[in-house]
Amino acid sequence: MRPWPRPRAPAAPGPTRRRFLRALAGGSLAAALPQAIARARAIDSGRAAGSLQDVRHIVILTQENRSFDHLFGTLRGVRGFADPRAVRLPDGRSVFAQASTSGVLNPYRSQLPDPGLQYLPDLDHNWASSHAAWNGGRYDGWIASKGAATMQCFARADLPFHYALADAFTICDAYYSSMMGPTDPNRYYLWSGGVGGAQAQDGGPVIDNAEKGYAWPTLPEALTRSGVSWKVYQDRGTGLTAPGKWGWTQDPYIGNFGDNALLYFDRFRSAQPGEPLFEGARGGTAAQDGQSLFAELAADIAAGRLPQVSWLVAPEAYSEHPNWPVNYGAWYVAQVLDCLTARPQVWAQTVFLLCYDEAGGFFDHMVPPYPAACAQAGASTVEAGGECFAPDQGAAAQPLGLGTRVPMIVISPWSRGGWVCSEVFDHTSIIRFIERRFAADHPGLAGAIPISPWRKAICGDLLSAFDFTGTDTHVPPLPPTTAYQPPDRARHADSLEPAPAALAPPPQEPGSRPARALPYDLQAHGRVHADGTAMEIVFDNRGARGACFHVRAQIPGASGPWSYTVGAGAQLSGRWDPVADGGSYDLQVYGPDGFYRAYRGTLAVPEAAACSVELAYEPGAVLLHIANAAAHAVEFEIEDAYGPGPTRLRVAAGAQRVQRIGTAAGRGWYDLVVQAPKGGALRWQFAGRLPSPEPGCSDPALGRHGRAVA
Repeated sequence: MRPWPRPRAPAAPGPTRRRFLRALAGGSLAAALPQAIARARAIDSGRAAGSLQDVRHIVILTQENRSFDHLFGTLRGVRGFADPRAVRLPDGRSVFAQASTSGVLNPYRSQLPDPGLQYLPDLDHNWASSHAAWNGGRYDGWIASKGAATMQCFARADLPFHYALADAFTICDAYYSSMMGPTDPNRYYLWSGGVGGAQAQDGGPVIDNAEKGYAWPTLPEALTRSGVSWKVYQDRGTGLTAPGKWGWTQDPYIGNFGDNALLYFDRFRSAQPGEPLFEGARGGTAAQDGQSLFAELAADIAAGRLPQVSWLVAPEAYSEHPNWPVNYGAWYVAQVLDCLTARPQVWAQTVFLLCYDEAGGFFDHMVPPYPAACAQAGASTVEAGGECFAPDQGAAAQPLGLGTRVPMIVISPWSRGGWVCSEVFDHTSIIRFIERRFAADHPGLAGAIPISPWRKAICGDLLSAFDFTGTDTHVPPLPPTTAYQPPDRARHADSLEPAPAALAPPPQEPGSRPARALPYDLQAHGRVHADGTAMEIVFDNRGARGACFHVRAQIPGASGPWSYTVGAGAQLSGRWDPVADGGSYDLQVYGPDGFYRAYRGTLAVPEAAACSVELAYEPGAVLLHIANAAAHAVEFEIEDAYGPGPTRLRVAAGAQRVQRIGTAAGRGWYDLVVQAPKGGALRWQFAGRLPSPEPGCSDPALGRHGRAVA
């Protein structure tokens, strides 16, 4: 039962998209405009409004082994190093301050010259080390499992092309790898929606890079049956280094680095020339130099035969794998853009998705969503559906995913303008986007690829990253990448440097960016349990997408964390018994898109135990419903991080009051701390974004190192 009715929230007032884009354009970007983006800037789809059906081509490039914080933790307007609501570790430190042999280590920017052209060590990123870093959701094992280099990161000056690309189009800052594990399983999710089942013929779940040959269904097979054209653009290489390693070569500047995971499925391995699976997955260029890698893609675009769905697979040197420079990948991406924008009519109908298969062992501060069934702590209204696995007999089951957060940039005529999209996605979101686009004309494609109920509930289908009502011709210039073309065809040793004694993460760029509207409408109501001996939190999801709430306790010796998956339109509750010493509780709730609640207090103080505060939404504001069941009046203090000084509110014994707080100053965001009585025996914090079907703004607290979480 809800003691407080809560109205629905239509659009919150705020700056218009035009005003956002004008503000973004006000920054000086003096970099030269290369040919590819000059064409993209001049091309318009020719429509004032449109729909998903205007997309004729979906092109996917999945690069290697980089986490979101590693590449973009310093980018403005995303949930990066200035995240004011980053989780705290069990010992109370920020998640950024990971334990090391010398104390603690925060993310640090390399001091080597031209960091974007350095060859970094290849860190451990297998199942065991990834779950050790995750550590049951505590997220405190990064350095112990992967080494100090896990905390290395970049800034705009190091990766000017990547940052300008994010400023030109739409970056997703809640896109997670699909599994806590290495490259191949994550690419299996990309191409097939999973890693196999428990059946012997599947050979799964697959959690390593064994590449034994597998039999479960893949998306290209479903596309073939449905009559949707598809192709893998790759280089075949000039010699195999291991049996079955198609595209692996002695020369890392050609070949496909073994990243075409379709070639580890039996039906593709046994396909014959002339058959669709062979022609789609086993062809490619036979390049002898970097430029001819794109000959087939360029020829297909010029001839008007670019497939409806395409996957690009880069050679090792251009894959952004850590032992190769990130900026070699920038050169490769620029060449792809040059091909896609060569014909205006093709670019006007194309979505280009640039993502990364997994984090490669690099740190990211956002705890990924994971099913409660795997962690034995929490609850769910959604069936896990095979999301748990115990690799060793007798061991406790662990979640397959989601894995570490990785970058995704959505590049298209419908995603221009430097937006951020914070809906939770993973690699299966790409499959669902493809299904959404083509299933209307090819009904057999709908649901053809099995994806677990839990993953389908919490991961979106990428549609929120687009605006199909029109096109935006504003594209900030992208820096040229000619300086990133490899100067030789040699392999180079890792660039090693001692980890500095970083006192804080590198600063995040100040400023906001326009934010896409999201399908979330979430609450987590804290209450003293009816018997007066425990805290209860009711998780309420009135949105159109499922959500995973991550709950942590900051009392010494407390258990947890806990995971609560609440499907769209569902509700769950959890109970926590305060510690015996004074009846103290200290709980934090984290949800998608910066949703945060913190409940700290003690049941030993009667006034605090008898008071309650709940937050509700209305257009342009939040409402604090404050109830005082104590025998005498209690004074509450309300602090608004985006507003003026503290507000004091006296609530009579047995009375209730409602305090309305506008969100205009926070541009749709709110961050409130409520304390009572004097001394703060009750201190509750409420933060997040007002639900709205309209676009908004990224969290103004990002980039200014706002108030820490309560």
